[in-house]
Amino acid sequence: MTRIGTLALAWIGLALAPTIAPAADPPDREAVASAIDRMVLERGTPMDDVRAFVAPRIARMPDVDSEASWTEAAARIRSEVLDRVVFRGEASGWRDAETKVEWLDEVEGGPGYRIKKLRYEALPGFWIPALLYEPDRIDGKAPVVLNVNGHDAQGKAAPYKQVRCINLAKRGILALNAEWIGMGQLRSDGNQHGLINAIDLCGSGGIATHYLAMTRALDLLLDHPQADPTRVGVTGLSGGGWQTIFVSALDERVTLTDPVAGYSSFLTRIEYLSDLGDSEQTPCDLALVADYTHLTALLAPRPALLTFNQKDNCCFASPHAMPPLVEAAAPIYSLFDREANLRVHVNLDPGTHNYEQDNRQALYRLIGDHWFADDPDYDPAEIPSDPEVKAAEDLNVPLPDDTLDLRRLALSLAESLPKADDQEPDDRRSALKAIVRPIEGDVAMDAVSSVPGDGFSATTFRLLLADSWSVPAVRLEPTGAEAPTETVLLLADGGRGETVDAAVAHLAEGKRVVAVDPFYFGEAKPAERDYLWALMIASVGERPIGVQVGGLLAAARAFRPSDSDPAPTIEAIGPRSGVVALVAAALAPEAVSGVTLHRPMASLKEILDEGRTFEDAPELYCFGLLESFDLPQIEAMVAPRPVERVEAGE
Repeated sequence: MTRIGTLALAWIGLALAPTIAPAADPPDREAVASAIDRMVLERGTPMDDVRAFVAPRIARMPDVDSEASWTEAAARIRSEVLDRVVFRGEASGWRDAETKVEWLDEVEGGPGYRIKKLRYEALPGFWIPALLYEPDRIDGKAPVVLNVNGHDAQGKAAPYKQVRCINLAKRGILALNAEWIGMGQLRSDGNQHGLINAIDLCGSGGIATHYLAMTRALDLLLDHPQADPTRVGVTGLSGGGWQTIFVSALDERVTLTDPVAGYSSFLTRIEYLSDLGDSEQTPCDLALVADYTHLTALLAPRPALLTFNQKDNCCFASPHAMPPLVEAAAPIYSLFDREANLRVHVNLDPGTHNYEQDNRQALYRLIGDHWFADDPDYDPAEIPSDPEVKAAEDLNVPLPDDTLDLRRLALSLAESLPKADDQEPDDRRSALKAIVRPIEGDVAMDAVSSVPGDGFSATTFRLLLADSWSVPAVRLEPTGAEAPTETVLLLADGGRGETVDAAVAHLAEGKRVVAVDPFYFGEAKPAERDYLWALMIASVGERPIGVQVGGLLAAARAFRPSDSDPAPTIEAIGPRSGVVALVAAALAPEAVSGVTLHRPMASLKEILDEGRTFEDAPELYCFGLLESFDLPQIEAMVAPRPVERVEAGE
């Protein structure tokens, strides 16, 4: 059946309906609720939709057949990631800022090393505490290793990280133990990783905060008078493994790397949901430019050890995470005749998510083979150092009271936004469309079930937008003498179930009601790893709000019986759905005749003031939206069509 035929059949019952008077009394609320809550989609459909949508949009490895062709491709990939993902907007200015370092007091170390406290700016005003484990004696130049950590509340004080830094220092290596944003001393509500998307909202690369925290650390290590710039390593577990691959792939100063249980291909992640990463793992537009297969290949020809755990109880288990990375990187190492420089290590004992002794000794072997190959006394066995592990308070580094965090940084960026704009209305509409990227395409509409009611009839529909997105909808019509001429689309932050009272009121007025769940609302919200799928949508170059707006407009057009009938109005219940409704109405004047907003936001800046993160409202963190538009500017684009605001309690 053609799409046009499907739409026509959906309305045939309406065209033949008898015309009798509208209901004078409101229909039974319980009956309306039962109809609206009726499941439309098969279980798992929202997750199947998003998986099928993102998979073909993930960048694939380029076809290269020589060292020269890969070198050219590698330069392009690095440039695109840095310019199109990391250093966008104001972040381009942070990139060239001077690295400011303040050295503080020393902490007594142990045999053969000392610990120096320091703090440095990742970007102006954003201080990172760190510890330098410095050998007591350095003859000539010494290797340097940046040690990063993952989602461990202990941060730089984690015992396994301290032991590693101690062991490196005892081997004559300058080991920097840097705190990760959101962990240890930097663990706070204002540094939740989902807040990098608040920086994205302001049109600047939020991921730059993480990247600069690492590159500035390399700056200060290499500024050490005895640092050897030919021996520069990075290593870390979990989120530290992600940091390791990200900076090692993009910063060619790194000459040796060991990411531990920290990442997998985006294609792997959409099949193994434990691997789906949060905001820093899945930056906006990264997957459009490069997959983690690309980043792994970018390590070539430098020595690299890919460390994974056989039975990882967190994420990135070796059996599924490692093979695609090796498959992508090994041929590139072969182009350089450096096959031996790519190593893998699979931890079996304990085999869970760890950077314990077996994994640490794999690192020491890598270092010995490449940095100390001529030293017959070098021993990769771990040097027992547990008694030298210190309490977190002994390792705390004082920070300025006014140091930035992710939330404060976003708030400072938002102060002067949106930028002044004197564009013509059509140009503003085009600019808004380019930012939110609404999904467009053919719409197939299939009736799923019909439910007779007392004073109304109800039919459930599945709309399929652009062969990709399923939009569940329930159409309710009063059984009266006259066919309804007005249609109201209802959506709510909590899903269709929150629209019942509004539906009852409109049915009593003789109006047609369509309760809709666009992506991430109600029935259309993925059942597992919900907001992580929204991150994936943004990473492949689309926008969650664009999917929602596309679905809502598809419903607005599909449920309008004919062009001679008035366009539907949209009634949104809740602040999130209100923004989606406003954007839809602003972009499609011909499809929406007015908007009613219950408990609406007055400004996108409210989510920054409240410290809400991407997890709370993924569609509101659309990259660059606040840079160009706040809600008053979007609402102005709806005029002269009415926008009614209904506050709580009204």
